[in-house]
Amino acid sequence: MISDDTVVSTEAPAYKMILAETQGRVAVVTLNRPKALNALCSELFHEINDALARFDNDDSIGAVVLTGSERAFAAGADIKEMKDTQFVSNYKTNFLGHWVEQIGRMRKPIIAAVNGYALGGGCELAMMCDIIYAGEKAVFGQPEINLGTIPGAGGTQRLTRAVGKSKAMEMILTGTINLNADEAKTYGLVSAVFPPEKLVEEAIKTAGKIASKGAVSVQMAKEAVNQAYELNLSSGLHFERRLFQATFSTKDQKEGMSAFAEKRKPSFVHE
Repeated sequence: MISDDTVVSTEAPAYKMILAETQGRVAVVTLNRPKALNALCSELFHEINDALARFDNDDSIGAVVLTGSERAFAAGADIKEMKDTQFVSNYKTNFLGHWVEQIGRMRKPIIAAVNGYALGGGCELAMMCDIIYAGEKAVFGQPEINLGTIPGAGGTQRLTRAVGKSKAMEMILTGTINLNADEAKTYGLVSAVFPPEKLVEEAIKTAGKIASKGAVSVQMAKEAVNQAYELNLSSGLHFERRLFQATFSTKDQKEGMSAFAEKRKPSFVHE
């Protein structure tokens, strides 16, 4: 539940398929295609990308929560939109490329708050985020094989990294074996499970904690963790150490360590 001090962004355009709101230093983006169970279409992703880009460039925002409805985070891609497309046009236009580009560029952390179905593209969208919280009735799956195709927005890559090869193979190759919320937590796909009615509230609470830290160090920490998937250990340790050393040029590092030494709460200025 979003509290009464939520503010609807006055600068953002009037979106048709999402709701974009702020609560303190936290932005909340809600998928809003209830009749289609938040099925992911091109227009919806353009709106998500626009909202995320605005919040990423807004100094008053420190973290983002991405969510859907209690029935469905996103029940998959909009099959009607893509069923008649052809390889050549898909290749030339980099079909689905815009699904991942903005989230991949996000400097600020994104928490996915997943209630209900997160299937196909919906599961992939959740996995693009930095942290996943799940409602108790959440269901994660990659059923694309049942449609004669495969995941195309990261399912074969991110799911394998999250749950391991064997489980990812089982889910993707059968298209019918899904993970419920507790199973997803056991496998490490999600960080925590909450009652559906408390899910967004808890995600906002964690996002608020993150947003209260120094923005520069938060973004550096996110970058370093993400590089763990891209670099070997030696290169990753080197990358981490250079970013750690770089934090000593920031005002927030000086404030944070001074506050610790003086036994007081730090007052970060995000510089």
